[in-house]
Amino acid sequence: MLRTRIIPTLLLRGQGLVKTMKFKDPKYVGDPINAIKIFNEKEVDELVLLDITATSERRGPNFKIIEEVASECFMPLGYGGGINSLEEAKRTLALGVEKIIVNTAAVENPSLVARLADSVGSQSVVVSVDVKKSLFGKYEVFTRSGTSNTKLDPAIYAQELEKMGAGELLLNSIDRDGQMTGYDVSLIKRVTGAVGIPVIACGGAGTLDHFGPAVKEGGASALAAGSMFVFQGKHRAVLISYPDRARLESCF
Repeated sequence: MLRTRIIPTLLLRGQGLVKTMKFKDPKYVGDPINAIKIFNEKEVDELVLLDITATSERRGPNFKIIEEVASECFMPLGYGGGINSLEEAKRTLALGVEKIIVNTAAVENPSLVARLADSVGSQSVVVSVDVKKSLFGKYEVFTRSGTSNTKLDPAIYAQELEKMGAGELLLNSIDRDGQMTGYDVSLIKRVTGAVGIPVIACGGAGTLDHFGPAVKEGGASALAAGSMFVFQGKHRAVLISYPDRARLESCF
């Protein structure tokens, strides 16, 4: 297993997978089961599946799809989208998911993180933190798929989440999402410097050269990527891929 986890992040919209640009303009990239089978063959160490419309549609997780995906997935799977209660989290884990991921609910119902950690263990609780820069260059936390500005500082918020029992943070740069120009190392460093729990950096990966700085300079414990693993070439043709172990190890 790689010392630094490299985690494909798949975005679920309805029944299919999409990829966004700055959390907007979703482009269809395929069927979730087909994607899972490809990543199985590539021997990916971990996978994240995020239902990006569950919150906006005011619904809970699609347990049917989660069960189908989990049954096909040969690697640890993290799921997020619409989890608003301990009962929904437990049901998700019972279907074979290793980690539950909460985002909007962690801001709107802070006690949920503590209750989840107490019940299922911190190692199974990931909080996704979506961050965008203001016009004045200030980092601010957003919820509801990047549409609601909480005005929270990501580093201070991360510290609160750690105290509540979150085992890991999935730090998303909205500005870098789908851009494939590299991670926001300054943002990563700001958050990793504030907490002791692992931080998964997400948003901006386009080449293997982007991995090193996010870990060595930013302090990320793991790296997530979407576009890099589903698009090929300058025209962004859909082609699901994943580098071999030797190439990934060479990044660090």
